[in-house]
Amino acid sequence: MNGSQVWLREDGPGGMTLEWRLHPVAGYRRPPGTGTYDVFSRAALAFGTGAEPAAPLDQLWEGLEAFSAYDEEIEPAPLAAAAVAALGLEPDRVGLVDHTVIGDAWERSGGRTSIVGALLAQLDH
Repeated sequence: MNGSQVWLREDGPGGMTLEWRLHPVAGYRRPPGTGTYDVFSRAALAFGTGAEPAAPLDQLWEGLEAFSAYDEEIEPAPLAAAAVAALGLEPDRVGLVDHTVIGDAWERSGGRTSIVGALLAQLDH
């Protein structure tokens, strides 16, 4: 497993289903003694209670992305507005990216490249 955490939620414009993806850090390794499906819940519990997490959060994930779950057309501004409505936070960047190029590069590197870095590089051009 690559460490991604994914949620499908109908909180996009007009009830569109958005995919919210928490991207793992480059070179992600599951914390010892933590099952694949327990990493997020253990991290969230530790964060919420002040307990010691299985690993520091910045060693697990590096960024959250939201996009149309089913390749429906959506302009960046309404997507950004939906993100603000759902999270109460402004996104760092908005725009269109080529997920295929990013995913292929990540696969070729064996997970040692930053997905968030690749997203930001595309958005900054």
